[in-house]
Amino acid sequence: MKRERPKAVRLSDAAAARIQEIMENAEGKYLGLRVGVKNGGCAGMSYTMDYAESAEPLEEVIEDKGVKVFIDPKAILFLIGTEIDFVTEKLGARFVFNNPNQTAACGCGESVTIKPAVEA
Repeated sequence: MKRERPKAVRLSDAAAARIQEIMENAEGKYLGLRVGVKNGGCAGMSYTMDYAESAEPLEEVIEDKGVKVFIDPKAILFLIGTEIDFVTEKLGARFVFNNPNQTAACGCGESVTIKPAVEA
């Protein structure tokens, strides 16, 4: 029996529910959520989230809790092992990336320092 490969990115129940709600109320027809990282901010990198209208070449596509997640191929080594969560706080709600590869974050929380994952 073949063992399932671990997912590069996982969703918490709260994140999956919120993403499904957003997708149901979106103007366009989307396949899922696209995540990645980009250079910028005082700590070096920022996480990105966007609607995925179609699969891009070389993207990793995972399905978790009924949500398809498309992972930018340039970001995969930075995101391996990440759980995306959705938290509600006193003054708002937001998506949070719980990433074991993250080594630092700036004070405002807009950018992070991430080291690429290494194969075990």
